[in-house]
Amino acid sequence: MLLFTAQIVAILSVLLLAVGYLKADPRAASARVFGLIALCVVLYLMSGMAGPNIAVHYQLDFGHWQPLIGVTSSSISGLFMLYCFLIFQESHRFPRSLAAAFLSQVFAELALMIVSSQTEGQGGSVFSGIALVLDLMQLGFVGLAIYWTLSGWSADLVEDRRVFRWFVIGVQGALIFFVLFLENFVFDGGTQAFLGVQAITVYAIAALALGMLLVSMKFDYVSLSQAIRKVTERESAPAESTNAPFDIDGFNKAFREGFLYREAGLTIAVLATKLGLPEYKLRAFIHQELGFRNFNAMLHVYRVAEACEILVDAKKANLPVLTIALSVGYQSITPFNNAFRELKGMTPSEFRKQALG
Repeated sequence: MLLFTAQIVAILSVLLLAVGYLKADPRAASARVFGLIALCVVLYLMSGMAGPNIAVHYQLDFGHWQPLIGVTSSSISGLFMLYCFLIFQESHRFPRSLAAAFLSQVFAELALMIVSSQTEGQGGSVFSGIALVLDLMQLGFVGLAIYWTLSGWSADLVEDRRVFRWFVIGVQGALIFFVLFLENFVFDGGTQAFLGVQAITVYAIAALALGMLLVSMKFDYVSLSQAIRKVTERESAPAESTNAPFDIDGFNKAFREGFLYREAGLTIAVLATKLGLPEYKLRAFIHQELGFRNFNAMLHVYRVAEACEILVDAKKANLPVLTIALSVGYQSITPFNNAFRELKGMTPSEFRKQALG
């Protein structure tokens, strides 16, 4: 009865979070992906209500729908990867190769479940090998999500989002990773240990979802979206004064005229030291006054701006693009090309050709 109650609490909490997020921000891609994750989590919880952990009179029978339920559960890792990308890699496009890998994993899972059910598990080592590859892909998706969440932490200028990164890694990512690992690689389905893991997972999801819901209510947020939007959108107005010893013009003079952005591998900690400022004040100033959400994004703007000045200079028409990239602070041509294309919509060579004719 306790496990059944926890499942009901978890399902209702997850649905309320998803509905609130979608209602407040229906056009946000992250909201839609969060809604899909919530749906998959709910179906995962419902699949557990069909197992022997639940009293017979509370059990659900999905019949022929069981393969579809299983596929939605195995889609959580890929959707979590996409969710983290949308929040923490906002200036990039989701790689097509990863999209193809995710879709391949989902359809392969569905095909494997259907074939296995029709052949009554007579697939032997072939089915086991395919299942192992698909399970490893799921772990890989979660690993990528955690990597993206961690990799941009130091350059993130949005303080709330920096904190949110640790919540994603420490709670959501860890839970998904360990459930996948234990259920797919450690315990065999149907064993008492496997059922124990499922029960613990239900309690963890119930506690996590209910906790997130209560936090949202405590801070008078209509839904979880209000909390997440604090870390996924730039505030429309500065929250408070940064008390910086210079204004925007003063910063531009020190940063641009001093060519500080040219330093290869420059970090916000190093820049704060050069400017004689506490790092947290510099973060707040760049985010609130200059409007940048990421330190590296600011570097790209200054570096590409100087590169453009060089590229349109007819006297420097024969100067190699690589030399220009190195002179403005990049350590190789690839990140320079990527940043330039992101800001100008074309490569440096195309920009030069268009400017000089």
